[in-house]
Amino acid sequence: MPRTAIPTRALVLLAILTLVWGTNWPLFAFAVREVSVLTFRGVSVPVCGLVLLAVARLRGQSLAIPRRHWRTITVATMFYLVLWNVTSTYSAILIPSGQSAVLGYTMPLWSGLISWAILGERLGTRLLIALALGAASVTLLMIPSFEAYANAPLGLVLGLIAGLGWAIGTLILKRAQVDVPATVLTGWQMLITAVPILLGALVFGDRQWFMPSWQTIAVIAYITLVPMCIGNVCWFAIVSLLPANVAGVSSIMVPMVAMVSGAFVHGEPLGPMQWAAMACCAGALSLTLLRPAGAAPTPAPRMGSSPAGDDPLPTRKDPP
Repeated sequence: MPRTAIPTRALVLLAILTLVWGTNWPLFAFAVREVSVLTFRGVSVPVCGLVLLAVARLRGQSLAIPRRHWRTITVATMFYLVLWNVTSTYSAILIPSGQSAVLGYTMPLWSGLISWAILGERLGTRLLIALALGAASVTLLMIPSFEAYANAPLGLVLGLIAGLGWAIGTLILKRAQVDVPATVLTGWQMLITAVPILLGALVFGDRQWFMPSWQTIAVIAYITLVPMCIGNVCWFAIVSLLPANVAGVSSIMVPMVAMVSGAFVHGEPLGPMQWAAMACCAGALSLTLLRPAGAAPTPAPRMGSSPAGDDPLPTRKDPP
């Protein structure tokens, strides 16, 4: 019988991440029903950052980040959070939001390709098969929407750029010596992200102030506190526990959950193509997270130190 080669904590975090991020996509349409996309992001992103930093402070963690890390964090944030929020949002406007989610979650494929071609990391047979199954699942999900892509090619391009930016930002942080607790790191990244988004909202907004309904406020509050706050902390903690390419492949269940959620919330189709894609995804996860009985355990990444002992990203002693 196979047994996991992944820390139990990483599996728990992965389950939480899949649930909160996967169920987030169907709620997006409700969040922007009365307000613009930039207004929604302009509110949720800085609030998320402030909440995370407040929680970190209440837990006794230092909010200070060594000066030498700021450049790395800023560059990674621009690729991941800023590029992701902008490109994935406009992609979801141009093409169906569910398909936009699928395109964004090509991140594991970009991560594996960059790790091999640029960073010189070896991809084992099991991980290569897992990546192939992940690519197959994405292709199966894209087939029914080729007409939508043909009518709005920019939506397709922006969705793929979102996944690429996520991969680059994650790999930058993974290989850097950033020994900062995940809660503090995510909070500051959210505040960095808020600057260009708020500027965009001020420049492109119509400046018509009004109070949205309590339903819209409730949805935005939930997305801010649960998928954005909890989800991003879980993601950066997973990256600190697993190799970047493994962490990337492990995230491909999120669009599957998004599709099932969309079927329940919006009545979106859930047919043979979607179920076949889920089967490929399950196979990719099995190959990534499980190892044959008797195989040597995969050593856990060396972790950096943190005064509060909370989810620091790894200090690079050996190449990840």
